Amino acid sequence: MIAGRLDCAPMSGIPEIDADEARRRLDAGATLFMDVRDPGSYAAAHIPGAMNVGDHNIEAFVEETARDRPIVIYCYHGLSSRGGAAYLLDAGFTDVCSLSGGFEGWRGRHPHEGGAPQR
Repeated sequence: MIAGRLDCAPMSGIPEIDADEARRRLDAGATLFMDVRDPGSYAAAHIPGAMNVGDHNIEAFVEETARDRPIVIYCYHGLSSRGGAAYLLDAGFTDVCSLSGGFEGWRGRHPHEGGAPQR
């Protein structure tokens, strides 16, 4: 979980999508998936193609990413990611949503990569 900038943003009015809609966006290929969990959790398992973003690299992410790039941000259970989505929206990103239920909601329904093989 990100402890600094991404957790402190207000959370009202943050767009959220469920795991099935996130999977459709993943399959379409244009959406960037942003994992805001700790690096160990990311290494153990994450949504295919997701990038791990935290306080150590958020400034570079904001500088290098197009503001109109579709982004789905997720954490463990879908709570901290809302703060991260608010932060990105405040930074001028226009197409950001939080994954409702977070990675745990995704894990039981859709493929993931990293860590131990899936069952």
